[in-house]
Amino acid sequence: MSDPTEFDHAVVMVRDRLDAVAPHFERQGFRLSDLAVHNLGSCNRLIVLDSTYIELLGWPPGAPPARKEIADSPFGLEALVFRTHDAEGTYRRLRDAGYAVNPVQELTRPAQVDGREMQARFHTVRFAQQPVPGIRMYFCRHLTPECVWAPSLMAHANGALRIHRIEARAADAEAVARQLALVTDVAAEPAGDGWDLTLGNMRLHVAADAGAAQPVLSALVLENRDGARHTLNTGL
Repeated sequence: MSDPTEFDHAVVMVRDRLDAVAPHFERQGFRLSDLAVHNLGSCNRLIVLDSTYIELLGWPPGAPPARKEIADSPFGLEALVFRTHDAEGTYRRLRDAGYAVNPVQELTRPAQVDGREMQARFHTVRFAQQPVPGIRMYFCRHLTPECVWAPSLMAHANGALRIHRIEARAADAEAVARQLALVTDVAAEPAGDGWDLTLGNMRLHVAADAGAAQPVLSALVLENRDGARHTLNTGL
């Protein structure tokens, strides 16, 4: 039996306000990577953690949104990115399961790693139609993981170590959890006020919320080096 699918990173959408928003996270004690621009025109800064990271994603101020799939994304926590070690295999699995999935795409960006200029390269598997309306998701394969998980970027003054769990809310929590289970190939199980999916390196929890017009990501909980946990303050 293969290991459970791992979580790769969470996306905090900042649209065209990356320069204005980044200091908010630095004041919370996070170390951010340098600004980088993708070959597709978007730009980001990262909060790198143990086996995962948080991506502050946007596009240059004064410019139109560079990528169609993020043009209408709301501010704040808005996307789940799962890890794959075989992008073509993941594409085939999702296609054969009936999902509207795009062919594997190559994503690149420059990266400064300990003073050296490198090229970070990724293969992504994106959906033409999202499996869960309201929650953007895709898969990512890291071809150059050393460009992301540089030890110097993982030393946060606030002690942040890893993502412990991500929470979502939905009127039909079971349906959303089961859809996520099919996408990730991980079982969904009843838990408290909703459903849990235990990935290889963190947990997703979908809570029942009768007032949710559509599913939404509601919280990202971090674990510090001392074991304490706290919810990320996006400030958006």
